[in-house]
Amino acid sequence: VDVVLMDVRMPRMDGIEATAEILARAPAERAPKIIVLTTFDLDEYVVAAIRAGASGFLLKDAQPEDLLGAIRTVHRGDAVIAPSATRRLLERVVSAPDPQEKDTSVLAPLTEREREVLTLMGRGFSNREIGAELFVAEATVKTHVGRVLAKVGARDRVQAVIIAFETGLVAAGTE
Repeated sequence: VDVVLMDVRMPRMDGIEATAEILARAPAERAPKIIVLTTFDLDEYVVAAIRAGASGFLLKDAQPEDLLGAIRTVHRGDAVIAPSATRRLLERVVSAPDPQEKDTSVLAPLTEREREVLTLMGRGFSNREIGAELFVAEATVKTHVGRVLAKVGARDRVQAVIIAFETGLVAAGTE
């Protein structure tokens, strides 16, 4: 199975728990990508789904072509979040209080170059844009991104970017 479409509300176990369970049991190299689908446009579900390891979060009223595009995007290794949820998550990050003490230990294994790549990912740069900024080939950027994901324990770019913000590597409003 490459991509799983998961509902949030199910009998016996909710979709967030099921996502975490599936990903915990699957070998990392064979773990499916999971897109959480729901009728409930709640920030708590989005954050919980991402923390559980989901690679996507969409509302059930998404157009068929958008759903198909999301499946393809997640299958390629990228992440997708419903536009309404993305906007609110960004507002939440910007308005969140800035704690004085941030745990940056997750960043310790990163090389200086990998930190640069993660910083640019957090600023919203694509692989091509990161390559142009750092004067390296896009294939080199993809290698760095893969190493960043592995070293910080992120399944995809979305989780890595959250880590970049949570550790203070990237500050809200940074361009």
